[in-house]
Amino acid sequence: MAWLILILAGLFEVGFTTCLKLSDNFRHPGWATGFLICAIASFYCLNKAAQSIPLGTAYAVWTGIGAAGTVVVGMVFFREPNDFWRLFFITLLIGSVVGLKAVSAN
Repeated sequence: MAWLILILAGLFEVGFTTCLKLSDNFRHPGWATGFLICAIASFYCLNKAAQSIPLGTAYAVWTGIGAAGTVVVGMVFFREPNDFWRLFFITLLIGSVVGLKAVSAN
């Protein structure tokens, strides 16, 4: 269950970074509110997951999900570059997150 909560925390991180961009420096109250809600939910879930998963592993996985997800959102919705090297390194990042789960005792 802790791993599902950690995945949810990572998805909320993608949500808050996306809302941050769409808020346009907090000029759009709806997106700014979305940022705040997602940020609180993300940190809350990270905290809950870290009760069962080693902190370093939880933080690395949370960051990895957030980073990879945010890059994908950027490429799909904001037309950011999706060249070979970006995709290669995002694949390495995802592989590292999967590897941390594979070697974790929990």
